[in-house]
Amino acid sequence: MKPESSSPKPKQQLYLQVADKVMAIIAERKLQPHDPVPSEGELAKLFGVSRMTSKLALERLAEQGLVYRLPRRGTFLAGKREGQGEPAAGRVSERRPPIPPGWAKGRQIALILPHMSDYTSRIIAAVEGEVRKHDGDLILKISKDKDDEDRCLQKLVDGGVDGLILFPQGRKTCSDQVLRLKLEQIPIVIIDRIFREVQIDCVYHDHFQGSYQMAQYLIAKGHREIGYTSNAIENITSREERYQGYIQALLDHGIPVKNEYIHFRSTPCDPSRASESDPEQAEFIGGNPQMTAVMCGDDHIAISSLFTALHLNVPVPDKLSIVGFSDIKLSALTPVPLTTVRQDTERLARSAVELLMKRVNRSKEKQLTVKIQTEIIERKSVTDRGNF
Repeated sequence: MKPESSSPKPKQQLYLQVADKVMAIIAERKLQPHDPVPSEGELAKLFGVSRMTSKLALERLAEQGLVYRLPRRGTFLAGKREGQGEPAAGRVSERRPPIPPGWAKGRQIALILPHMSDYTSRIIAAVEGEVRKHDGDLILKISKDKDDEDRCLQKLVDGGVDGLILFPQGRKTCSDQVLRLKLEQIPIVIIDRIFREVQIDCVYHDHFQGSYQMAQYLIAKGHREIGYTSNAIENITSREERYQGYIQALLDHGIPVKNEYIHFRSTPCDPSRASESDPEQAEFIGGNPQMTAVMCGDDHIAISSLFTALHLNVPVPDKLSIVGFSDIKLSALTPVPLTTVRQDTERLARSAVELLMKRVNRSKEKQLTVKIQTEIIERKSVTDRGNF
């Protein structure tokens, strides 16, 4: 029987050395919990080892609970867990400071929005009313862009806010900052968007069903040549789902989907010029004289399409029916009042605040996705083709 060798395997010894060096980097850079640590490629280049060696080093640290790894995102320093003392690396501490004594009497809830509009102003009013019911105060932030959104979130957390309601900027995936707050168990609820790749509390209107039902409404009115126009989807799930609802309704009713009847704008619709003839909408409407109805991705585009059609001497609704989505105040005040899909902001706000307060009160139930149903508001912009 051969005696076991007392010397460690070279490969094992190397990756353990790299693991030790990673911990030294963490301490030297004073990384905080959930901060990214160097990647496999960075470690391989820094220490002149293979990516496999650096991968084994990071996996070793993950097994010890010192870091955690997320697919396609990277490796992050683990935070302090229940029953443990200071987090890994010894020098780091949790980011969130104690809540200031002056805030102890009422909850501080923050609402972060990407812009001000008729729709978001209704959300603000509704959320503020719901927060008051919980004896809380509302902090409002309007983010300028994606980077500013991240800065707003971190500043609010550093200031000791109790919970966050976020209407995010248009993103394809959940931002690293939002993911970090989730991992730190900061109470946060996403509204009017959904991030499919991560489990996180969200409350949003059922855009797909609202659009589907509107298409059904037009079909029931005898329309078969139905177009669709919208701002570019640009990773905004609400726009994507409204378009999908239109497509699915046509398919389910055996109506061909015609590419020429589908128009995504090259530049966003300008609400301040909605009463003017819009060149893009004019080309779309004028180039498809067989269309009897057009569904619009939102009310601003519907209003622009309405005025453009009137400038082209296309009668609305006798020649072309036009419908919108959102039910902004202006939609009822146009020359031909718009039929549209109404989004209930009061129910959205109530559900978001109730869910957030559960998290503030340390509810342990799994993350929830709450869909708020929409309804069709029928006005004067649709004609019944059965009468023709």
